[in-house]
Amino acid sequence: MRKYLSLALALLLSLLGKLHAQSIHLGIDVLQENGFSQIAGKRIGLLTHPAGVNRHGQSTIDVLRRANNTRLVALFGPEHGIYGNEKANQPIANKIDPRTGLPVYSLYGQYRRPAKSMLKGLDAMVIDLQDIGVRSYTYVSCMIYTMEACFANGIEVIVLDRPNPLGGLKVDGPPLDSEWRSYVGDIFTPYVHGLTIGEIANIARNTPGWLRSENVTREQLRRAKLTIIPMRGWKRSMLWPETGLRWIPTSPYIPSLAAVLGYAMLGLGAQEGGFTHGIGTPYPFRLLRYKGKSAAEVQRALTRLRIPGLHFQIKRTTTQSGAGIEGVYVHVTDWARLRPTEVSFHMMQLTAAWEPGNNFATAKRIELFNKHVGSSAWWKEISTRDHRARVTPFVNQWTQQARDFQQKFRRYWLY
Repeated sequence: MRKYLSLALALLLSLLGKLHAQSIHLGIDVLQENGFSQIAGKRIGLLTHPAGVNRHGQSTIDVLRRANNTRLVALFGPEHGIYGNEKANQPIANKIDPRTGLPVYSLYGQYRRPAKSMLKGLDAMVIDLQDIGVRSYTYVSCMIYTMEACFANGIEVIVLDRPNPLGGLKVDGPPLDSEWRSYVGDIFTPYVHGLTIGEIANIARNTPGWLRSENVTREQLRRAKLTIIPMRGWKRSMLWPETGLRWIPTSPYIPSLAAVLGYAMLGLGAQEGGFTHGIGTPYPFRLLRYKGKSAAEVQRALTRLRIPGLHFQIKRTTTQSGAGIEGVYVHVTDWARLRPTEVSFHMMQLTAAWEPGNNFATAKRIELFNKHVGSSAWWKEISTRDHRARVTPFVNQWTQQARDFQQKFRRYWLY
């Protein structure tokens, strides 16, 4: 009986997902339904990647090429490139796209922002990037840098909005200290920000300091034109499965919503320690292992923390090389109660307790660590107090700061 109930529930969820997919229109869909009026008669560049598709899964590149009242003249690619087949942290060269014949300018190579020569002849830059709702992910940085360059050169920016896969209500984790602003994390938000990419663009355009004054002057910013094409049918309460849209990997290690959730939860916790978080297995950012510790030991240690909204299960699987391994899978049991980043900081505390000496105090990649976390205060705590680091006061403080952030910027909500 339980089997048939589970099957019926799965079919119902599938049907609901399809209904939502029919009702949600992404920014590119709305632009097309408007007859491309916002880009009519313009020569445009397009900053996008493989997840830049319409609700039917068709590439935004192809949708814009078919538009008969505008002209797509150049493509711009972020980290991983316009086809998502470039490795992380590897410079990408400019090239000619063999499929369209258009020039592809890399914004993850010699340049991180469009050079003036790349923008020559453009009337507008269209941006269609799928973000994952977490600050330390480079696509938002790429958008911010591109906005600065376009505004400095009198080029209109048009952002095609997309869902935040973590929804628009969950805000969590440490805010960004200004000293750690970088391409790794460029926006002054909590780690999980609860915004769509269009809302971020609007905040950046209208909030002093979010766009760098050395890259775009006050007068250039005053004249700058930013157009957001909002979605229709998306609600802030929706996580990605509720949209009914197909997930397209945004980067090689983010193949599914499970990995998106895992990145928010575990992405910080495996730095400077013995934890690994499932890269190279079927469960990226969800399967925890610790060198020298059994899965049962890791499970017991994590379970003792009593983190609301999480359950830790021992799971056997294989690596990409075919080796059998055992790890601890992190299940989300209550998204409403969960503070996603909390487990990462407990992982760091366990690392400090399990490693001889204080490996955080002797870390060689302190700068990169702080760029990801965004908090100098946490670094001081974990590097000086090791396993005695007080996680809970920090998490509670960040929770209040996240509430304050959400209240301050909700006037920019589009949904």
